[in-house]
Amino acid sequence: MTRDGERLIELINELGSRVTHVVSDMVPPAAQVHLLNAQRELITALMLIYENRVTAPPTGRARSRTSAPGSVRRRSPRRVGKIPIE
Repeated sequence: MTRDGERLIELINELGSRVTHVVSDMVPPAAQVHLLNAQRELITALMLIYENRVTAPPTGRARSRTSAPGSVRRRSPRRVGKIPIE
């Protein structure tokens, strides 16, 4: 993971801990569990989006120029099912 990715994780964790602190005073404990689970899912989604943007190959004309004539592009396999979050 790049240094920018690590900084992004630190920022998201800091924001999450601040929100948790504020929410803990107003929200009942049972609801806090649900909010923490939603927070984890949101952080996971944001990190997947970030990693996809950073590691994705360039698209558009530049990519088509670099591929050999007559080459066949293969699609990556689709994900099936949910991603387990602990």
